[in-house]
Amino acid sequence: MKSPRRFYEPLAFGAPQPLRELPARLERLIHFFPPHIAKMRDRVPELIGKVDVLLGNLEDAVPSDEKVAARLGLIEVAKRHDFGATGLWTRVNTLASPWGLEDLVELVGEIGDKLDVIMLPKVDGPWDIHYIDQLLAQLEARNGIARPILVHAIIETAEGVNNVEAIAAASPRMHGMSIGPADLAASRGMKLTRVGGGHPDYRVLADARHGTERPFYQQDLWHYTIARIVDACSANGLKSFYGPFADFSDPEACEAQFRNAFLMGCAGAWTLHPSQIDIARKVFTPDAAEVAFARRIIDAMSSGAGAAMVDGKMQDDATLKQAMVLVTLADAVAAREAVSA
Repeated sequence: MKSPRRFYEPLAFGAPQPLRELPARLERLIHFFPPHIAKMRDRVPELIGKVDVLLGNLEDAVPSDEKVAARLGLIEVAKRHDFGATGLWTRVNTLASPWGLEDLVELVGEIGDKLDVIMLPKVDGPWDIHYIDQLLAQLEARNGIARPILVHAIIETAEGVNNVEAIAAASPRMHGMSIGPADLAASRGMKLTRVGGGHPDYRVLADARHGTERPFYQQDLWHYTIARIVDACSANGLKSFYGPFADFSDPEACEAQFRNAFLMGCAGAWTLHPSQIDIARKVFTPDAAEVAFARRIIDAMSSGAGAAMVDGKMQDDATLKQAMVLVTLADAVAAREAVSA
């Protein structure tokens, strides 16, 4: 591990200075689009402004014989459009794949000045981050990129979950992490064929009581992993995200899963289908009544009192911090919506 004095040094001569804090951007939803499909590229203008982040997907769901076309399609989209307040991301192919290296070399060379974040799949440990960190610094220096491109790790292996803390602390280039439930399920040997969400058989049976039916209560398969990711990211000033929910026919379950992630501390979620955009925007925008109550807490505590009563509930420094989280997010949402209006 680098010494604290050297942690923020550029890793290549001429590379931009690493960031000490993440840019203050609203990222409630990361909307995936397949850039190898022409009609999907044509829909990009209508998505800009509707989503917080637009991500050109080069990895899973892109056929092997379309990988190069996807990369070229993303380059075309990036060059053709102004994204304004909407972030432009990509999910590249894994570092071990035949396409991962060329994804990074060509994308940074062609559109490095427009790319905000590179999402790296199947991150097993800090060594993956160290490799891409050094490589991106070299490519930024070679291509005269003025600001560092950030890296977002997808946690989708048991080894990655084991190493979330080290991954989060691996580089100042780190933006955050998302859970990749499908690959993670396979890595763990979980008996599932679902991508995200719960399972009706993952449940707890209530205690037996004489003469009464024993109800089942469904549990959240991903609670433990999301909590690990949230803690690792929060401890290192990064953002945590829920990943894909692939059952487009069940918007209620999608909303419930997104809401669990929101309440646990996630900044946003992936949206794979246009129908999920409004769900994510709704869920990751704090409730107006909650925000109003939070503002009243802040007002009540503004005098410097150690405690105050609001609606019969005691408030103190801890609840003031909670209120500030909600209000800060609400203000960011208001500013983003004003730009999009």
